[in-house]
Amino acid sequence: MVTAIVGLLSVDLYISDALTLKDRRRVVKSLLDRLACRLNVSVAEIGPDGTPRHATLAVSCVANETSHVHTVLNAALRLIESEPRVVAQRTEVAIL
Repeated sequence: MVTAIVGLLSVDLYISDALTLKDRRRVVKSLLDRLACRLNVSVAEIGPDGTPRHATLAVSCVANETSHVHTVLNAALRLIESEPRVVAQRTEVAIL
């Protein structure tokens, strides 16, 4: 039996350039697309809905080794932090 390791990265973002929800969506959509394409992870915006300058992203990865999950999630966090329009305010990693 093969064991599946699931990792979840949750990141609260402050989007400095977002004055409207449309501005926020533009930045978040760009990040979601780059994360999914470059790192082959599942990613979604999980909230909050009403504020233009704050967003929370969830990134998940499934692998057969914990070290690989950590490597992928760390790469995802580096990619998010490399976006000049956002500041990662809080991050949380869970391994299931």
